[in-house]
Amino acid sequence: MAPGLSASPAVVLLLLSLLGLAAAGKLLVVPMDGSHWLSMREVLDMLQQKGHEVVVVAPEVSLHIKPSKNFVMKMYPVPYTQEELEKAFKAFFHGSFEEGWILQRFLKVYEGMKTLTDCWITSCEQLLQNKELIRYLEESKFDAILTDPVAACGLILAEHLSLPSIYFLRGVPCGLDLDARLCPSPPSYIPRSFSDLTDRMTFLQRVKNLLFDIPNVFLCDFAFEPYSKLASEFLQREVTAQDLLRKGSVWLLRLEFVLEYPRPLMPNIIPIGGVNCAHKELPQSRNHLKELFHSCCEVWVS
Repeated sequence: MAPGLSASPAVVLLLLSLLGLAAAGKLLVVPMDGSHWLSMREVLDMLQQKGHEVVVVAPEVSLHIKPSKNFVMKMYPVPYTQEELEKAFKAFFHGSFEEGWILQRFLKVYEGMKTLTDCWITSCEQLLQNKELIRYLEESKFDAILTDPVAACGLILAEHLSLPSIYFLRGVPCGLDLDARLCPSPPSYIPRSFSDLTDRMTFLQRVKNLLFDIPNVFLCDFAFEPYSKLASEFLQREVTAQDLLRKGSVWLLRLEFVLEYPRPLMPNIIPIGGVNCAHKELPQSRNHLKELFHSCCEVWVS
């Protein structure tokens, strides 16, 4: 992997500040809820302090995305309730850490992700059908869009508004972002989720790793195919989520280098590990480490 930048919000601020060069810019933000937003919010606060105008577009029902004096908030109604959203997040969260047989674990993740994805798709539909809000975005003359492509609604807006897009993400669960980034991730070397393998594998372990890669095809299909349909209808031409994902101008990857395996990166990909939702002191023992892990995970549903 290419050497990463210092893991701090100041680095991200420096990169995003290039939007306006000598003058302050106008940034459209289409965020992702949960811990994704908590990471992004810190960056937005610093951008606002530097004179940039920040406009955040978000649904009225969310876990953490709330109005702030540091940016303009444009909210739109959605048909689900706060309780339904929290239930969907909890189902996904608990399924992701389920123990047991691999098929059972996969089905739990699938069910949780399907429930959560349905909420995201519904939210995106409501946004794209909100003619008044879309007209406001068209007339606002933004310089760029900052979005988390885990939910592809920001990608659709970037294409519609002809804006350069900046991606702020940890990764896409099914690995679709790896294909879009044109970064090699061979199953002969990079362990897949749930495989419990390392980067040092025997031949049979490589075969096992390849088999574990197959479910990604199904995850990508149900998670992103609805966005492809929405994008095609809204943009009035045939387009896929992967087509839109490939158009990212800058990728800001929130990678923790100690948890990743080395791999090539494209020139427009910048690792910014350490920009996280909360600052925690390093644990001093195994029990403290366990407590830290659970406290960080609870950010999703607290």
